[in-house]
Amino acid sequence: MPRLARYLRLLHRLEKEDTTRVSSRELADRLGANAAQIRKDLSYFGEFGVRGVGYDVRFLIGELSRCLGIDREWTMVIVGAGQLGTALARYRGFAEEGFKCVGVFDRADGSAGKEINGLVVRPADEMADFIRDNEIPIVVLAVPAEAAAEVAAQAIEAGVKGILNFAPVRLSPAPGVFIHQLDLSTELMVISFYLSG
Repeated sequence: MPRLARYLRLLHRLEKEDTTRVSSRELADRLGANAAQIRKDLSYFGEFGVRGVGYDVRFLIGELSRCLGIDREWTMVIVGAGQLGTALARYRGFAEEGFKCVGVFDRADGSAGKEINGLVVRPADEMADFIRDNEIPIVVLAVPAEAAAEVAAQAIEAGVKGILNFAPVRLSPAPGVFIHQLDLSTELMVISFYLSG
């Protein structure tokens, strides 16, 4: 799945460069990847290219968008309006990929009441009702580790189906809910490991 997202991002760049066709070799060269792996990944979802001719860039963008489920708009909310949550709420890349942030929540004694990117930060105790009333499928957690499990449980009870967790703590799995953990400090440790070797 992450490779498909990388392919799609490159295809969008190629489209902006007015490239209409691209080969797996050209994709591989631009991504620093293996052409055979790219062909294998793409063939898993269907026959998108013609041997010796390559892939139609615009068609492949549409097909990969469909495969990744971003051929429609997804609404989401961000919980936690500290530095990370504020940066995420301001990030324009979400909207470009079809993810619309429609709410930001924080503690009443935190950032509730301030405005971020055109959205007024709401008190965290309004989150569950907002998710339920607006049928929000995705929650992004940018809260401290000690608050993550409780906030996630409230969001799941309110009906979310996907959680992107930036809190440095692993959340327990929940039936019917996809939870993706993204611990930035751990990612930096991976880099430091390779730099130290």
